[in-house]
Amino acid sequence: MTSEIRGEWPLYEVFVRGKRGLNHVHVGSLHAPDDQLALRHARDVYTRRNEGVSIWVVRSSAITASSPDEKDPLFAPSGDKVYRHPTFYDIPADVPHM
Repeated sequence: MTSEIRGEWPLYEVFVRGKRGLNHVHVGSLHAPDDQLALRHARDVYTRRNEGVSIWVVRSSAITASSPDEKDPLFAPSGDKVYRHPTFYDIPADVPHM
């Protein structure tokens, strides 16, 4: 019976931020009946050793992603925008962190 109920629960993707200032990283998936329980289950399953400072749970059905097969047509248009890669600008010596 439990597996029948769990099969009806939506799938959530779990993202954890390990330390302040770092990005959230996808750590896994889980099934839960609602958003709040998904968050609680994610905390219990993916941050047992206090390694996280923030958790995101997102229903898998709400995520739209590109396919690796679409890489060339999706990212190729940015290649002709030379201003995004300013390698031809002179940077003054007194400008820090460039």
